Amino acid sequence: MTVKTAPAVPEPLDLCERAPSYVRAISAYQPGKPITELARDLGLDERNIVKLASNENPLGLSPKARAAIEAALPELARYPDQFDLVAAIARKLGVAQESVVLGNGSNDLLEMVAAAFLAPGRSSVFSQHAFAVYPLATQSRGAASVVVAARDFGHDLDAMLAAIRPDTHVVFIANPNNPTGTFLPEAEVRRFLDRAPGSVAVVLDEAYNEYLAPELRADTVAWVSRYPNLVVTRTFSKAYGLAGLRVGYALCHPRVADLLNRVRQPFNVNNLALAAAIAALDDAPFMARSYELNRAGMKQLTDGFARLGLAWIPSHGNFVSVEIPRGGGNSRAGAVYQSLLRQGVIVRPVAGYAMPDHLRVTVGLPEENERFLVALAKALEF
Repeated sequence: MTVKTAPAVPEPLDLCERAPSYVRAISAYQPGKPITELARDLGLDERNIVKLASNENPLGLSPKARAAIEAALPELARYPDQFDLVAAIARKLGVAQESVVLGNGSNDLLEMVAAAFLAPGRSSVFSQHAFAVYPLATQSRGAASVVVAARDFGHDLDAMLAAIRPDTHVVFIANPNNPTGTFLPEAEVRRFLDRAPGSVAVVLDEAYNEYLAPELRADTVAWVSRYPNLVVTRTFSKAYGLAGLRVGYALCHPRVADLLNRVRQPFNVNNLALAAAIAALDDAPFMARSYELNRAGMKQLTDGFARLGLAWIPSHGNFVSVEIPRGGGNSRAGAVYQSLLRQGVIVRPVAGYAMPDHLRVTVGLPEENERFLVALAKALEF
């Protein structure tokens, strides 16, 4: 008698294991710790917590932007129309509307560039200690990251030029750079653009452009017409104070803009963000106040570091990275960070940027800066 056996049941497929290996290998972006999270973790009163971790504008949003948001509330049932903000940016900067692309923050625009130009078998080039989104955007497309050693914590453009390979399709340059605050003079960037292959997209990330001293600001907008491979990205999240609304823009050759718009998510900037950004563009008094507050706050912080005998990286943004002295040959930055948290002060550890001995501190209001400096002195006592 033949005994029939049931056919073997195949093992169920592991859905997540079927994702591309380069996606499974991504380490997710770690934002600055929110006030609400610290309050929950340590049982602290949110009102007594100072957050200097995410390079936000301590003044908040401009009064004009706030009024525009309130006026836009009745239209939230409608899908957004980007035309007015695109037109406002083009008019203010003197460029064609076809050269402007909007993003859900400038991060979104970096992702668009990667989606348009990167793929498996291609590479991007960027500096050590540069913004964490560059490797994330590259890896999520299955492309390779070519990381060039920094020079004095900043970009070494000659080395970056030499690092461009036949498979390189994108170069990311942050100016000023986050988290180091270093800045590349106009002549150095122009020299790089003159020598870089025209077949490689060069992204000039200017998220902190509005914090530059006037004598350092180059007319990079005009460069777009000279260098068809140049993409300039800017954001409303920093000096304009709209970090929670997520809106940024790119300036580039119309053909490049067309490609970015093909990979851009429909309606990627919401109605409130569009209205606020239009209003913020014309709020010159608020921008001037933000600049001056940052300049004074930067001096307050660095003077405090000097009194404590600490070194820092000179910064051109709205943040500064301070070096925490080692103890017994071991890094103490993590322990100092934890001590600051227990005192209700949030800054940003940057060990993930290959800077294990530094903490990045956003410039806050005068009283917030002082609160941090007092807490830092206490944290350094152990």
